[in-house]
Amino acid sequence: MSKIKKKRFFFYFILVLFLIGLLYLIFNERGLIKYKKLENEVTILNDEIIQLQNENKSLKGEIDSLKKEIPAKIEQIAREKYDMIKEGERTIEVKEVVKDEK
Repeated sequence: MSKIKKKRFFFYFILVLFLIGLLYLIFNERGLIKYKKLENEVTILNDEIIQLQNENKSLKGEIDSLKKEIPAKIEQIAREKYDMIKEGERTIEVKEVVKDEK
């Protein structure tokens, strides 16, 4: 082989090795694609944690107000969750009517 052919062969050999290494870094089980998926999942889970922490704070506030026996809060919960009414009050049910459009 001449020197030029050897240099070309060496260049292509190095190029092929580089491409194989690059593909391995991207597609192996610890590659960039897997890393990006896991990074996205961590972001979603962190957002969910923040949402649940806010919900916990809200529920703790509700529990505290019930422990202090605040009448307005007790009445609100009785009306909303248990559909209770005071004496002399009447319940009005509102039903949604869906019309077919033709």
